[in-house]
Amino acid sequence: MPDRPDRPDRSDRPARPADRPGDRTGAVRPAAGGAPGPLVAVCAIALDPAGRVIVAEAADAAGAQPRLPGGLVTGSETPEQGLARILEEELGPGVPHVGRLLVVDAQPAAGAGGRACVVHVHLVAPLPPESSAGVRRRTPQEAYEVLPKRDEARLRAGLAALNAGTVAHLIDGFPHTGSPVGLDPVHRAMLEHAGALDAASHRAVRPKALTAASVVFTDTAGRVLLVEPAYGRPGRWNLPGGGIDGDLGETPREAARREVREELGLDLEPGRLLGVNWSHKPGHPARIRFLYDGGVLAPDTLAEIRLSPVELLRWRAAAPAELRGLVKPALRRQIKACLRARHRGTGPLELHAGRPVPVLRAGGEGGAGP
Repeated sequence: MPDRPDRPDRSDRPARPADRPGDRTGAVRPAAGGAPGPLVAVCAIALDPAGRVIVAEAADAAGAQPRLPGGLVTGSETPEQGLARILEEELGPGVPHVGRLLVVDAQPAAGAGGRACVVHVHLVAPLPPESSAGVRRRTPQEAYEVLPKRDEARLRAGLAALNAGTVAHLIDGFPHTGSPVGLDPVHRAMLEHAGALDAASHRAVRPKALTAASVVFTDTAGRVLLVEPAYGRPGRWNLPGGGIDGDLGETPREAARREVREELGLDLEPGRLLGVNWSHKPGHPARIRFLYDGGVLAPDTLAEIRLSPVELLRWRAAAPAELRGLVKPALRRQIKACLRARHRGTGPLELHAGRPVPVLRAGGEGGAGP
């Protein structure tokens, strides 16, 4: 097709990278005029099972401040490769695995002629041994008190991003107004009320929630069907169920049926909704669980259970009196509230951490939930 008269002649344009012979890497080229770009640095957040943070504290370096392990990335490395190299240099063999990105902090240049620095903060595991030289395990609060301000800000934002399952966006240690985590809730509310957030930033900073669906089954003796996950704390039992794939358009009821089919090998339509539980732990997203009535399973149906080996270790039927030693207190309260609602034909219940919420009746009189 001939060029349109209003289309500029592009016959002398430089070849695209993919057009150049022998250049198929897509490597980033220097900025125009050879001007240097920002430096790239990396640091690590590593937590032990007790929630303590690894802090680099070189005892033989005069005047050296405690810091998060890390350093500058070379021109031939990705941030992940650079952090793996630095950790091996600082902590020795058995380098921890560089995990997901938690924070990006854009640090402006310090004065004329200086260079900006982009810092990537990653979660790393497993931890070095307790005896590793030059590192110390501190609680987050202890680490905040000894780290320099920038590292303190990155650690705070990184832990918030870890708990929320997102990535924090900082500028010189301060949360960007569109950062999904790290923004003080009071400051966020002020920005919202002032109309200072664009639509994208508003969506990013709004509090998030995790949703799940579970099913309450009993056997003919009134015992509750429990499953032991193949992950998490050993010996901790749960109800059949799991997360709702809301990003795929899945509804809570559809998720409950899918999870039972995947976990137990039983394709059963859930019964009525018995309750919705809301729980919250400071620094974490709220958790919302939809609890459905699975009905009474006959012995021949129980015999058809086929566990998913990648998800579950065992199943059992437990009497309500046995729940205390098997499940977490909040879940135990949810199960017992749902069993009462099923027995009485009431509900669905509004539960907070398993406790029925008092309901205002007509005329403003308060009353406890069923």
